[in-house]
Amino acid sequence: MTDVVVFDYGSGNTRSAVRALERAGADVTLTSDRAAAMDCDGLVVPGVGAFRACVEGLRAAKGHEIVGRRLAGGRPVLGICVGMQVLFEHGVEHGVDTPGLDEWPGVVERLQAPVVPHMGWNTVEVPEGTRLFDGVAGERFYFVHSYGVREWVLRTNDRTRAPLVTWATHGGDRFVAAVENGPLTATQFHPEKSGDAGAALLRNWVDSLKG
Repeated sequence: MTDVVVFDYGSGNTRSAVRALERAGADVTLTSDRAAAMDCDGLVVPGVGAFRACVEGLRAAKGHEIVGRRLAGGRPVLGICVGMQVLFEHGVEHGVDTPGLDEWPGVVERLQAPVVPHMGWNTVEVPEGTRLFDGVAGERFYFVHSYGVREWVLRTNDRTRAPLVTWATHGGDRFVAAVENGPLTATQFHPEKSGDAGAALLRNWVDSLKG
């Protein structure tokens, strides 16, 4: 069975992620143990709440080192909600600019929509070639957030493969809803709270760990 670790660094919502991944067919462990997080088939970085608190929690648990070393070795990582946001260069909340893990350039900032937070079900704009959204491209997913990445700034050349970026729109404001970038995958929405569509998406990710 595929071995998945949900990284336990003090962020909430870990139990629902564990249960959803188990239903997706993975053997799941909730832990902050470095060896387990390094050796598993897939590492999940959850996150709820403030960008700065999640970054500080991750760094205190050496999660930034684990994520970096896994990606350097082509080992899959999945970020969820703020666990996706912290993968970017930095986040700005209440005027405070906090460095992220800098796996992707870009800023996490407050959504410019009439109603914030963005809470509820939403469709997404899925790119061609996606594996993560196979079979669920037209479905709705569950979002709970006030901040997001409103501009994708990563550039590629003829020697690198461009990441697949999925978008969503709330109140007229467009933001990144998911990214597929080699071993690094992330979703702004909560697949573990997104019913059958979220379950299918997690199965797609778990299945991708098998090669």
